[in-house]
Amino acid sequence: MTEIKAPIISLYQAGFSLFKDACLSAHERFVKFPAIILRLLALCLLVGMAVTAHAETIDELYPAVKTFFPQADRFGALEGKPLAAAIYQGQRLLGYAFLTSDIIRIPAYSGHPINTLVGFDLAGRIVGIRIVEHQEPILVVGITEERLQRFARQYQGKSVFDDIVIGSGVEGQVAIDSISGATITVMVENATLMRSVRRVAESRGLSPPPPPAPVTVDAMTASGKEKPAADNVTASASAPGKSAPSAAVTHAKALSSVSHAAPKKNITASVQDEPTWKGVWRKRSFQIAVLVTGLVVLTLVLVFQDWLAKRPRLLIYVRDGYLVFTIIFIGWYSLAQLSVVNVLIFVYSVMHHFQWEGFLIDPMIFILWAFVAVTLLLWGRGVYCGWLCPFGALQEMTQQLARRLGVRQFEFPEMVHERLWALKYIILLALFGVSLQSLVQAERLAEIEPFKTAITLRFQREWGYIFFAGGLILISAFNRKFYCKYLCPLGAALAIGGEFRIFDWLRRHRECGRPCQVCAAECQVQAIRKNGEINANECHYCLDCQVTYWNDQKCPPEVERRRRRERSVRAREMVRGMEPIIGPSGLFDQDQAGCDACSRREPK
Repeated sequence: MTEIKAPIISLYQAGFSLFKDACLSAHERFVKFPAIILRLLALCLLVGMAVTAHAETIDELYPAVKTFFPQADRFGALEGKPLAAAIYQGQRLLGYAFLTSDIIRIPAYSGHPINTLVGFDLAGRIVGIRIVEHQEPILVVGITEERLQRFARQYQGKSVFDDIVIGSGVEGQVAIDSISGATITVMVENATLMRSVRRVAESRGLSPPPPPAPVTVDAMTASGKEKPAADNVTASASAPGKSAPSAAVTHAKALSSVSHAAPKKNITASVQDEPTWKGVWRKRSFQIAVLVTGLVVLTLVLVFQDWLAKRPRLLIYVRDGYLVFTIIFIGWYSLAQLSVVNVLIFVYSVMHHFQWEGFLIDPMIFILWAFVAVTLLLWGRGVYCGWLCPFGALQEMTQQLARRLGVRQFEFPEMVHERLWALKYIILLALFGVSLQSLVQAERLAEIEPFKTAITLRFQREWGYIFFAGGLILISAFNRKFYCKYLCPLGAALAIGGEFRIFDWLRRHRECGRPCQVCAAECQVQAIRKNGEINANECHYCLDCQVTYWNDQKCPPEVERRRRRERSVRAREMVRGMEPIIGPSGLFDQDQAGCDACSRREPK
């Protein structure tokens, strides 16, 4: 306490002197101004000394560390390189605790690292972990504290040198269970935790255990050999009557080895230091291959949309099959549901510290966003909203089922419909404004998107969220894609990007809207105005209007062309039937070869 009181007394004296100087006359203050400045600088220096004189220990900063070492009665401060705090019971060193953000920072799904408090003992066993800071959307709202702690408990008792993997592993690896709906997040957390804890353990003198000897313990005992030296050291340390090395000496040696000992070559260093996203891409190679194949198929559909629109029955099979693929594979299996949170994170990253690694961490999301960026320039918003959005596809299939069951459809009047369009843009603007102040709070408010409940977590969530998502799906049975049209902030963001599209691939007749209203009346998302113009910001690219465009039984301009062709055919057949009576008409001369027909037309 003496070293703490001395700076405080000096601080008091300096403050009193400064107060006395302030009370001097104007002339005296002018004369003594340089002295006041010097004393003020000294005061600032003393304040810094007083603060550093009492460095906070790790248990004061993070009380959760006490649960890692229940028998501990003394906790050190974060020190050394890399930073770690020593944990004691009396004079006995129990282990170390540290924060992963002080060791290694791997961007997670949100683009920010996950800061985790980790503790391990001198035997190299992990005794506890606790996530203390993160900005992961799935962890902010979606994953309960109980599920998070259940995941963390899987690390307890495992060695810091174990090769721990998420999901299934091969021989030599230790597999732990993932958190449903947060696979990418826990993979990043696992990589961050294991790399950092291994680095701290090695810096404090711990080394990987030697490979198991080919001879068993029973065989060694039978041959009269002693146990391995490591066992003897452990036994001597714990045997009664024998004193173990003091904690101060052990800790000092560990810190000394950090700065003086040459680092040992780790044969797995290249694998451990590999960017996390590369391992994720390798592990999800099958999903990547299937997704890329699906995107190629969709590209062919878009390029040959006219050919498909002329074959409406085939188009129905192709579209419905693709929507099922989107729901099951892209959504529920791969969890590749895009979100407005992705947009907010991207904008935040561009404004602060952009890193590609943060976006490459989820290959499915990255590939989808790359494809959507291209389609925004070529086709607009509708390609994603109409074909690749799992929740949108779920609404679409629900509405189709309702129509087949004879459920009556309801649509808002045009005036109300156009006013409701603005809601999603207002929601997007509000979320963007909040994200400038707090990205975590914006992620919480982004729960207006039912994607996490219906797709990412597959309805395995609290009842309030399930009722909200289920209610929107139920409404879509009466009003096609109600949420997409009026509430989706992601759709609003894509519509803004779609303003930069280069081409207009949807065909229109000159008569569309003047006076024909067939397509406008049939468009269930009401994206066609009365003047026949297609609002590309609201179009979901279902191609229904293109089917009508080529339908010569429904589209009035095409019907008129078909009737003209039919009248022409009937007239030609009538003339052909009269030729034996009135002579050659010359209308069929093009069917004859050579110039024989020319002589037939020459006057006699």
